[in-house]
Formats: sequence, structure tokens, C-alpha cells
Amino acid sequence: MPHGRPLRAKLVLPALTEATSPYWRPIKYSLFPPLGLATLAAYFSPDDQVEIVDEHVSRLRTDDAPDLVLIQVYITNAYRAYALADLYRSRGSFVALGGLHVTSLPDEAAAHADAIFLGPGEQTFPQFLADFRGGIPRRVYRSLSGRTLDRLPPIRRDLIERRRYLVPNSIVVTRGCPQHCDFCYKDAFFAGGRGFYTQRVDDALAEISRLPGRHLYFLDDHLLGDRRFAHALFDGMRGMNRLFQGAATVDSILNGDLIEHAARAGLRSLFVGFETLLPANLERSNKRQNLGRDYGMVTRRLHDLGIMINGSFVFGMDGDDRDVFRRTVDWAIEQGITTATFHIQTPYPGTKLFERMDAAGRLTSRNWDLYDTRHVVFEPARMSAGDLKDGYDWAYEEFYRWSSIARASLSHGTLKHKAKHFFYAAGWKKFEQLWNVVIRARQLGIMTPVLEAILSKVTRSDREKAIVIGSPACKIPAEHF
Repeated sequence: MPHGRPLRAKLVLPALTEATSPYWRPIKYSLFPPLGLATLAAYFSPDDQVEIVDEHVSRLRTDDAPDLVLIQVYITNAYRAYALADLYRSRGSFVALGGLHVTSLPDEAAAHADAIFLGPGEQTFPQFLADFRGGIPRRVYRSLSGRTLDRLPPIRRDLIERRRYLVPNSIVVTRGCPQHCDFCYKDAFFAGGRGFYTQRVDDALAEISRLPGRHLYFLDDHLLGDRRFAHALFDGMRGMNRLFQGAATVDSILNGDLIEHAARAGLRSLFVGFETLLPANLERSNKRQNLGRDYGMVTRRLHDLGIMINGSFVFGMDGDDRDVFRRTVDWAIEQGITTATFHIQTPYPGTKLFERMDAAGRLTSRNWDLYDTRHVVFEPARMSAGDLKDGYDWAYEEFYRWSSIARASLSHGTLKHKAKHFFYAAGWKKFEQLWNVVIRARQLGIMTPVLEAILSKVTRSDREKAIVIGSPACKIPAEHF
């Protein structure tokens, strides 16, 4: 360990295992820089030598021996992360591991690390650095009380190569989610302390003001999760001439006029967790914020505001049979969902879903490489594992057929909105070779004006908007690309 000299630190996001699979799409993993690592990098001293390596977009050199190697671990990069950790430890580097998978399976991760971080790192990482410099680092740093985003140091965006990402202007202004779905990693990660909290509005606006260009992507699990914070954020963003994307829940879209505030501030695309069309599946998954909600009203309200929808859907819940794939895809196309993200239900370690599946003897694999929502790692209740995998593959193929993209685009009311839908959906899925050429040339920045043009405002007339805002949907009581 260094004594009285600057640290040499390497912060690594290892490549997910699916980088070697036939489903690997370079553009999908060239979207956002590793903000978590850039956030922790802000705690180092100015004279420390700090490097961030995202293995999805750049080659990782492993012939060095930094003082400190910090590795972020997801479930499907866990084996790669452990191999890198073992390599650097053999060279004498101090290796620390953190992230969702480490928090879920700390004993597994600890076998490959000198120190592990459990839960979010903003409160524990400064103490670790002080301990490390003093030569007395602990084995485990657990985030419990005192979680806050107040007055965090500015994210080290200078350590990120913007040209390697389509959306370098990604940002996170909250942590966690106020909901408690049984299949979500979040509850295990935030156990023992606050599960949802926000930045100060003025700090969030200051971070936004530092980002160049117009386009932003909020990576928060639930941008509308704290209504008071979101109202103030959107009020502060009005007049900043921004176009942004984010994620929210069904109930938050239907409740009150917050989504209108977001649209006026520049919201143009929203990730919405529909997950399933069957109420029984929602009840079993404890996704009660979707129960009794009119999904059709959600899509109409967003479309009336000119907001495109990326719908999230999960296959393989216990109420699903072999008809679920056709029903879901037909509904998504008929509703004019712009892009869809389909998942095979995956029981992540640390979740209530995993506990139930494990207790029932339904888990068929503990190979974390397969826990990517594209493989079946459990015994489905009402179909075979092969049927589930085949149906999942069919859903993607069917939804993104040229004919399906065209059909979904026709559900919108104006020619401009139809064109916007068509080119966004087609651009995301039908021009893979073009994306690959741009990525290899490290010129993703040239696509930003195209993205901003597609995200330009499309709404109905002011009169029609007034009708929408005054509709009964705004009076429904409240109950995460």
C-alpha cells in the first residue's frame, strides 16, 4: 500500500458475458458510460492517478499493477470480474469489489477480493480510501445509515471518453426505487438503510447545466418516484432547452399532472415497466403499483404528450402459458409501443423470487452467465423451458419485423408522429451494421443530432392537450430504452 504518495487506481467495468453471445449488440452496450465508477472516482485526491476502463467499449490492459483496482460486478460479468480480481491480486494490487452481485452474494465475492462493498458506495468509499491510505483497510464496507446524495463531489466525467458512447449525457439524480417488486435486485442492494432518496434539486440542476448539448438520459429506476422532487426538477429544467429520456411506473404516469410537467421540461421518451398483462402475475410479483391500472390509458396519455414508449415485458411468470407471447406482442403493436424490451423471468440472488424458486426446487442453474434474462434458469409453471425460450425469441423477431414497425407507427394521430415512431424503432433494430461501423470509428457523437431530431416535440393541438389534462385519468388516485 502507498504511504505518503499519490495512489495509482484502476476502476474497471468488466464486459458482460453476453458480449460473446449471438445476441450481442455493440450499440446496446455503447449507450451509457459507467457513472457509478465515475461517481466514486470523484472521491480520490487531485494528485491521484485514476483510470476508468469500460471493457464494453475499450480494450483492457492487464499487464499493469496499480495500487488499487476497483471492479464493479453485475451477475453476468461476475466470472470475468473474479478472473480479473484474481489476476491483479496475484500481482500485488489491492482489489476491491462492489455492485449488485457482490451485495447479493458477499461470501462468493469476498473469496476474490481484499475488500468488498455492500450496498451503495457514496457513504462507505470515502472511509475506505482513508483506511487504505492509512494501511488499515477493512474487509467489508457495508452501507447502512447515513445514506444521502447531498453535496456529492462532481462526477469525474473527464475520465470518460464521450465519443465512445451514444448517450454520454446520462445522469442519475435519485437512488433506488420506492416500489418493492419481488423480482428486483433493488431491495437486497439497499437493505439496512434508505431504499429511495434524491439529490437536492439545485445540485441536480447544476449537474445538468454542466452537460453539453441538448440530449439527456436519466438512468434513475423511477424518475417520478418522489413527486415533490420531480416537480421542482422539471420546473427548474424548463427553459433549459433539453430533450430527455427516463423511466417511470404505470401509476406515476396516470396520477396527477406530473407527466405533463415532465413533457413541458423536455421528456420525449419513457421506459415503462408494464411487465405483464395478467393481474395474477402482478399480485404474485408484488407489483401492486400496476394493479387495476388501465395500460391503454397510459399509452394514450404518453402519446398525446408526444412521449415515445419503451415498454418492458417479462415472460415466464407463473400465470403465463404459451399464448402469452402472441397476446403481449399484439397488444404492444396495437398500442403503438415504439420499442419493446422483452425478458425471460430471471430469479436474481438476493430477491424474494429467488428464495421462492430455490425453496420449491425450481432453479435449474446457478451459472450466473445465464442469468441475463435471455436464458431459462428455472422450471416454468405452465410451459416447458424450451417453449419459454422459443416464445421469447419469437416475440423479439415478430415485434421488430418491418411490417410490425409500420403497423405500430400507424396507431399515432399525426404524420410526424408516425414517422418519428417508424425511424426510431427501425434505427434501433434494423441498422446494426451501420451502428457497428460508427462504433468502430469511435464516432458515435455524429449520431447525437439525429437522435435529437427524432426526439423533437410532437404533440396534439393545445385544445386537445387541454382535454387530455382535464380527463378522468388525471384524477386516478396514486397507489422504474
